Formats: sequence, C-alpha cells, structure tokens
Amino acid sequence: MTDCQGDVEGASTPMELYEKLSEQGVKVRSLKSAKADKTKVDTAVQLLLKLKMDYKQMTGHDYKAGCPPSENDAAPNNGPAADVAGEDDTVDPWTVSTTNAKGVDYDKLIVRFGSSKIDQELVDRIEKVCGQKPHRFLRRGVFFSHRDMHQVLDAYEKHKSFYLYTGRGPSSEAMHVGHLIPFIFTKWLQDVFDIPLVIQLTDDEKYLWKDLTVEECHRFAIENAKDIIACGFDINKTFIFSDLDYMGSSPEFYRNVVKIQKHVTFNQVKGIFGFTDSDCIGKISFPAIQAAPSFSNSFPHVFGSRKDIQCLIPCAIDQDPYFRMTRDVAPRIGYPKPALLHSTFFPALQGAQTKMSASDANSSIFLTDTPKQIKNKINKHAFSGGKDTVEEHRKYGGNADVDVSFMYLTFFLEDDEQLEKIRQDYTSGALLTGELKKILIETLQPMIAQHQERRKQVTDELVKQFMTPRPLNFNL
Repeated sequence: MTDCQGDVEGASTPMELYEKLSEQGVKVRSLKSAKADKTKVDTAVQLLLKLKMDYKQMTGHDYKAGCPPSENDAAPNNGPAADVAGEDDTVDPWTVSTTNAKGVDYDKLIVRFGSSKIDQELVDRIEKVCGQKPHRFLRRGVFFSHRDMHQVLDAYEKHKSFYLYTGRGPSSEAMHVGHLIPFIFTKWLQDVFDIPLVIQLTDDEKYLWKDLTVEECHRFAIENAKDIIACGFDINKTFIFSDLDYMGSSPEFYRNVVKIQKHVTFNQVKGIFGFTDSDCIGKISFPAIQAAPSFSNSFPHVFGSRKDIQCLIPCAIDQDPYFRMTRDVAPRIGYPKPALLHSTFFPALQGAQTKMSASDANSSIFLTDTPKQIKNKINKHAFSGGKDTVEEHRKYGGNADVDVSFMYLTFFLEDDEQLEKIRQDYTSGALLTGELKKILIETLQPMIAQHQERRKQVTDELVKQFMTPRPLNFNL
C-alpha cells in the first residue's frame, strides 16, 4: 500500500482525485471481468476504497461516478469532520467506540485491517455454491468483510469440506440480542454447508479481564451455552467447550497452544493487543488459546489427527486481531490459515456511537426481557432519527441511517421489500418515529419469546451432551 499512498498524496485538488477514482474504478472492473488473480483484484479494490475515503474527506461528500466536483467543491478546513467516520474510531477486542452517529466506518476498517470487502460477486457465489438464497446478514452487509472466503468456496466446489469455529466470552448470565448475531449466522452456515462446528466459551479470558471468580465465569459459560443451544444447532455436528474444562482434558489442544505461544513474541502481542508491563501474564498468553481452535487437530475426537482441514470463523470484526496473529503463525507450524467472515457491530439502544454494556440493562434488549420490558426500553431509550415535532418530521422526514429502531430491523426483519418500504416511508416522513418503534417492538417481542421457550427446553443434561468431547456426524 506504500506505492498507492504516493498516488493519493499526488492528488492536490478534488478534480484530480475524482479523475484518479474514475481510473481506479475502470481498473477494478476490468480486472474482475478478466478474472484476474484474486490478490491483484483485492489490492485494486483496497486502493479504490482508500481513494473514496480521501475524496469524501477532501470534498465533504461521497464520490459518485459521472458527477465531477465543482471548482470550489472542498470541505471546509474546520478540523476533522464529525461525519467522516473512522478518524476517531477505536476498534479492538475489548473496546469499540466512535464519534459518528452512523457507527464505525467499516470501509476504513477494511483498509486498516487489510481484509477484503464482501461484495455482490461473493454473495452471488455463496448463493450458487450453497444452493440457497443468501442469509439476510449477507444481503444487507451485516457480514461485510472476509479473509480467504473465495479459497474456502474453491475447495468446497472440489468436494473438500471445512469446519466452523466461533465463540462467546461469558461475562454475565444474560446475553442480549446483539450476542445472537454470530450464532444466527453460524447456524445458517452449518445448515447450508452441512458441516461441523466448534464453539469456544472463553471463561478463562473473562476471569483474567474481569473482577469475577473462576467459579462465576464457569457458571456464566454454562448459562450462555443454554442460550447458544436454543439457537437450534445440530447436536450431532456441534461441540461446545469451556476453556476451563477442555484445556485440562485435551493434550492435543494444549500442544497447539504451546506451539502458537512459541512463535509469537512479547513485543508482537504488545503491538497487536496493546498489553502493558502491568498486565498479568495470563492476558499475554491468552491469544494463543483463542487461536488454537482454528486448527483441526485441536479436536482429535472430531477430526482425529488430521491437521489439514480448513477452518472458517464467523465473528465480529473486533476479534480480527486474534486471527491476524493466528494466520501469521499457521504456516510456520504447518497448518492452513483460518478464513474469516466479519460482522458489523450491533448498536446500543442509545445510538451506534455508544457501547452496549451487560451492566446497563437499558443499553440493549436482553434475552431475558419480558414483552413489557422490550416495549418500554424501545419506546424510552431507542435513539431516534426523527425530527423534533410531527410537523417537521412530516415535512422533512427522518434519518434511517442513525435511527436505532431501523438499524435493529435491518438485523431482524427478514422481508427485504418490507424493510425498504419502511426506510422510504420513514425518510419521506410518511412513517413517524413512534410507528417505526412499534414495528420493531412487534418484531422483537415474538422473537425473544420464542427464544425463551426454546431455552426452557435446554436441560442440564442436554448442555452436558453438547459439551462432551465425542465424534460428530459429518463428511469431509
């Protein structure tokens, strides 16, 4: 990307940058139509995204092909623009914050992390390979970034399968609806590709980072497992494990942890995760434990001694630093690099620039909430993109991009046409904020009630079965 940076700096006016953008757009299209090497295409796309961001910063608005800037079209130099997200975004495994009401700038995050955008071409390819309509999370860009997904699909088309790995850090008994996002999508992947899944409960991590006892963290892991099982995973293809239990009973898993630890220096983990000299040594060694499930021979009861089975990890983008480290280590210890699918962040009720907290009951909708609590939380706390008065709203319309109720519907309303009509009606002013909130309430109340009913059916014995190391039923 160093050479690319030189090109960008050479564009001193909006028109010069616009011309560079137009040229780069043509280049990307021609590379794709010529089915060029994936690395070349990805590099060209990354530069295109960077040019677009620079154009927005220079002019104050998005680049549009065929709409060149006017001569005096430049953003006023009043310091960093509040609507240009990414400058003040903080994204790491423990902290997610932004000053922008729309949320984190994911295009900038792709450039920063060096991943690839999930474009329409990839969504279409997933549909073709799995033979089913893509999940709404793919259709709507909830899962927006990837690493090596094309490679996974190439192998799958040649009848070489893969396995899924995702996880949960159990810091409290109650999970909220945002915690369900990776599990809803992972279940869909498991169903359409008919493949095995391992789910890591990092109760050891929560003990190291939180003011909790070992016993509390393990109990939270068991309780969270019940909510995960209630998502409908196939017991014959799913192994759920607690680190505090499994690490001590699987020599193969621990051996992989040690191999990873040997190949990552203290300086590297400090650089990746921001650890300081005052952090306990458990934190410094933990990333290797989260990396180990990426390698198939960490689960000998499932895969035997095979170490060549590709792993696909659906997770939120804040977990990517763990797996950048893992992908760097993998070839040095003789294992395939894991592939990843990254999701956006689920916004707090108070707005996309605030963080959900398990200690703040009003920051999200929890899976234990009653229909009345759901209604009250949304009506009282869901950040609105509407105008101050009904008259103004009818005249000018609302902003769906910052409205939390609309954001939540993007995650949970299945019907694309209905969602688009809601957006249009809200933007035009035909739909009021109260009416939009009512639609969300009527969407979430039955969804949460159904989840609670399924969870009641999850017995301690069923949890034990899911968490017992055993062979799984699948073909690789």
